[in-house]
Amino acid sequence: MNLILPKDYNPRLTIRQTQEAIKYIRDTFQKEFGKQMNLERISAPLFVEKSTGLNDDLNGVERPVAFDMAALPAETIEVVHSLAKWKRMALHQYGFQPGEGLYTNMNAIRRDEIPDNLHSCYVDQWDWEKVITKEERTLDTLQDTVKNIFKIIKHMEHEVWYKYPQAVKQLPEDIYFITSQELEDKYPDKTPKERENLITREHGCVFLMKIGDKLKSGEPHDGRAPDYDDWQLNGDILFWFDTLNCALEISSMGVRVDETSLDQQLKKAGCEERKTLPYHRMLLNRELPYTIGGGIGQSRLCMLLLDRAHIGEVQASIWPAEMKKVCKEHKIYLL
Repeated sequence: MNLILPKDYNPRLTIRQTQEAIKYIRDTFQKEFGKQMNLERISAPLFVEKSTGLNDDLNGVERPVAFDMAALPAETIEVVHSLAKWKRMALHQYGFQPGEGLYTNMNAIRRDEIPDNLHSCYVDQWDWEKVITKEERTLDTLQDTVKNIFKIIKHMEHEVWYKYPQAVKQLPEDIYFITSQELEDKYPDKTPKERENLITREHGCVFLMKIGDKLKSGEPHDGRAPDYDDWQLNGDILFWFDTLNCALEISSMGVRVDETSLDQQLKKAGCEERKTLPYHRMLLNRELPYTIGGGIGQSRLCMLLLDRAHIGEVQASIWPAEMKKVCKEHKIYLL
């Protein structure tokens, strides 16, 4: 069992107060997020047909939950991992224009996650996507968007402080940008996770860019599916989290692949057979809009702002019995 138990941990809010705070954070953040990013909330699916190629392959190895459906006997139905590709298709189908976008309340099951302080088999996040022009597929667009999201999260810190001053975590004043190759050059003898912890501890909040492609060492910093993020224009937002003495990823996002980068990344990943899937054919034929998008973990954000030691304190899921027992002994009450 992989579990961190902070010494003298005090949640500072009761379970019922925590539930109230979770609702406040979720309601307030999504309104502010939609307004500041010019995003409309839309309904999103819990599952998709495997044959569409719309499900997110994440790091490329996770197994989706799959089942059959009486009405579609020839189809395999998959519970979504995320909505990265579905959102881009929705922007096309609903007629969104450059500068306009959408967000959804995305719920997913990731059966291969190993539960610990930061991970659950149940995922809840705000999945968002925005139409941009081809000319806007740049590092400036990416960094400006990241700075805007950071500003919205900082605003939420102040909002939560007004209602729960005894519980809110103080966040850094700025976000630092660095590429995965620059990070490897800085700490060549460290693992990717160790590098993330070192740079995030130093700066408080970091946007780690260019994730997915191989570095000089011959290995990628982390895996990324080849058919949604452009590996040269993506990254993760990381906050230093003293309670667990580690970096906490709040968001993974990026400028999405165009027809050229999709073709290149499918070749690098050995996944060229995906070119025959409907979504990929449309993208290669330039039938889909150019976009930027990502996901912001709802429970992760609540965990950060309320300074909680385990994601199970802000999310109802399934936890091993021994984990629940040990956590309770240390004042960590899992839902």
